[in-house]
Amino acid sequence: MKYRAVIKQSDGWWIGWLVDLPGVNAQERTKRKLLESLQIGAQDMLATQVPFEPETSMTLIDVPDASWHSEWRPMPQPA
Repeated sequence: MKYRAVIKQSDGWWIGWLVDLPGVNAQERTKRKLLESLQIGAQDMLATQVPFEPETSMTLIDVPDASWHSEWRPMPQPA
């Protein structure tokens, strides 16, 4: 799966967060490390067990790609 990440450099640090997974954010010295940390944070978030009350359940829904998706181009990754 792909998630949208907002990233920027500020005072020698790279900071970022995932728009689609609130609570997943990171701060690192390099862009590459930031992207790795965001990926790990997303994996951890998605693996987290969610407690349910009796007679409730979790289900998956399929959401088509947003209209912006076909126009969006990812930033080139460092070599």
